[in-house]
Amino acid sequence: MTYQIALCDDETAELDKTKELLNAYEKKHPGTDFMIERFVSAGELLYMVEEKSYAPDMIFMDIFMPGKDGMNTCLGMEAAKKLRDMGSRANLFFLTTSKEYALEAFDVDASQYLIKPVAEDKITYVLDRFLVEKEERDKYILLKIEGRIAKVAVKDIIYCEARGKIQCMYLADDREHLLRMTMTELYEMLSDYREFVRIGVAFIVNMEYIDSLNSQDICLTDGKKIYLPRGAYKTLKELYFRYYCGEE
Repeated sequence: MTYQIALCDDETAELDKTKELLNAYEKKHPGTDFMIERFVSAGELLYMVEEKSYAPDMIFMDIFMPGKDGMNTCLGMEAAKKLRDMGSRANLFFLTTSKEYALEAFDVDASQYLIKPVAEDKITYVLDRFLVEKEERDKYILLKIEGRIAKVAVKDIIYCEARGKIQCMYLADDREHLLRMTMTELYEMLSDYREFVRIGVAFIVNMEYIDSLNSQDICLTDGKKIYLPRGAYKTLKELYFRYYCGEE
């Protein structure tokens, strides 16, 4: 399968090294084809995404790139926020010499921090994880909807809400499905996928669609706000950080 990969770094030596590591991985994994584009500034990448409809599957981006005055600024993080505002769902990997901005990376849904100099085993780890999760995102579940058996893509499920004995499933394309089953039965179907978390007795949420969370509520990318039961925040935050960091 072919994947579009964007490399964004103001240092050409770093671009060369990252591309070399990606090419080495590609050679070891027949059937994996990387289409790699190099960008020496965040502005170039943003232009391609906004004006040329460039939609990479993965972005490897340096956090620190010099601004117009030549000073080190966090342009990579700013560019990441703009990419998310544009609707980019690319897996974002930050290349950095410091973990100082880890919490901000949480806000832009970055997939991983890679500390420079990037080692081959680290690149292998993030690529293996990306390919496995890509396969998981392409999985389906079978549900009985309006008297018929229907196939629903797991990646399209934003959240499910209990309405008495009926469960309402909300999808990314604005469709809604009413399911005659218990919330426990539905969660058993979805619990094999690590992106799903149960919140209280009334909600199941796909963490891919969490935009922000605090001790009172979570906000989803479709604008839905879900209020958290008392004591739920600590566990949810830990689960989301583990999911975000790729931990089991």
